[in-house]
Amino acid sequence: MAALQYYDVILKPVLTEKSMSGMGEKKYTFLVHTEANKTQIKEAVEKMFQGAKVKKVNTINSDGKNKRRGMTVGKTAKTKKAIVWLTDDSKDIEIFAGL
Repeated sequence: MAALQYYDVILKPVLTEKSMSGMGEKKYTFLVHTEANKTQIKEAVEKMFQGAKVKKVNTINSDGKNKRRGMTVGKTAKTKKAIVWLTDDSKDIEIFAGL
């Protein structure tokens, strides 16, 4: 596979009740590319959101679920989530400001 660019790493933010409650602690959750590692995620957040400084990144891999339709059996796509912790002196991420 070709090398991932920083704009390919972060797919979309995760907007759940649990992820919204962590924003007060500067903890943001994103759905990321399945082959991205922690350093790539850190660089992507710092480049995409000006003034954001990442303290640490936690990742969660989820395998696809088994689904059936009659006798046909298949799997859904696997996903990867990243929980990004910002430093105390960094700016907040603006896309979450109005929520």
